[in-house]
Amino acid sequence: MTPASNKERTVMLVFRQLFDPVSSTYTYLLADRDSGEALLIDPVFEQVRRDAALLAELGLRLLVTIDTHVHADHVTGAWLLRERLGSGIALAAQGGASGATRHLQHGERIVFGSRWLEARATPGHTDGCMSFVLDDRSMAFTGDCLLIRGSGRTDFQQGDPQLMFRSVHEQLFSLPDDCLLYPGHDYRGLTVSSVAEEKRYNPRLGAGIGEADFAGYMANLHLPHPRQLAVAVPANLRCGQPEAGTRPDNPQDWAQINFSFAGIWEIMPHALEELSLDIQVLDVREPEEFHGALGHIEGAISMPIGTLQSRSAELDAARPVVCVCRSGARSAQAVVLLQKAGFMRVANLAGGMLRWRAEGHRVTGGSN
Repeated sequence: MTPASNKERTVMLVFRQLFDPVSSTYTYLLADRDSGEALLIDPVFEQVRRDAALLAELGLRLLVTIDTHVHADHVTGAWLLRERLGSGIALAAQGGASGATRHLQHGERIVFGSRWLEARATPGHTDGCMSFVLDDRSMAFTGDCLLIRGSGRTDFQQGDPQLMFRSVHEQLFSLPDDCLLYPGHDYRGLTVSSVAEEKRYNPRLGAGIGEADFAGYMANLHLPHPRQLAVAVPANLRCGQPEAGTRPDNPQDWAQINFSFAGIWEIMPHALEELSLDIQVLDVREPEEFHGALGHIEGAISMPIGTLQSRSAELDAARPVVCVCRSGARSAQAVVLLQKAGFMRVANLAGGMLRWRAEGHRVTGGSN
């Protein structure tokens, strides 16, 4: 491949690094911009709404989720994403999990559009650990094998320090020095490293450190087991599927609403007008705006956003609330404030009164 075509391939890649603060897990989104085909590496169950929202906002179609291994510190979002988006599930054949649509072997490719990842077996943390290398070898996703200035633990769940040492040196340190390394976790806020950096500075695996040195280091870590171990491993052996007879809670099943990547539940104007539920429409504009040129939605409660914290008790927390303002900005913040006050069923009117009027929905007051 010529240097020019390499540059063209890089331009087509969509890449995002996402973070779950509870488990310190990184989830990676990669997509081919032209085809819109995407994949997610190590999705987290509790972050599925966030991930689905980002895919929708970027106009991407999720082909497959990939787990680097059977996790012990969080439950994968693979099953839930398949339920919601129809995506496939891929992980190592050696991982022992059921429910996957593709069981990966060393050297296989996972294709998305014109791009692909190469699966490389990197056991040592678990038997089924895999790392994934981008087609041009500019990026590698190392899961819990190689971390930034560290490594995954080897003291349970088929852990083997000798095997991990060989995995790192044979499969990861053999990549180009400028290849960027993206780990499955980081507990200090570090986001990315490189092969050259880890070869030189990794205190467990870097230059001059032998296999016996590494094994001795790992044998004396004395770490507590992950808090979610008893829950996460059984669930991940089912690719994140809940136990029979249980379903994830959905407190927002009262209307056709969407979750944005900004973290706000939104309802479209047509969905609000079609609702037959006993809802509360909360207009958080100033009084002069409420009675001004744009008018207001019939039956709306006028409560300027500056008074919301002191007046939220005037609302019925048992009934859904739709927040409204001129454009949807102030009302988005109103949603956050109400959620902090304990309101579970609350959404923002997307586009506010500007969109409501532009789409021809009914208005009280205002000017033509």
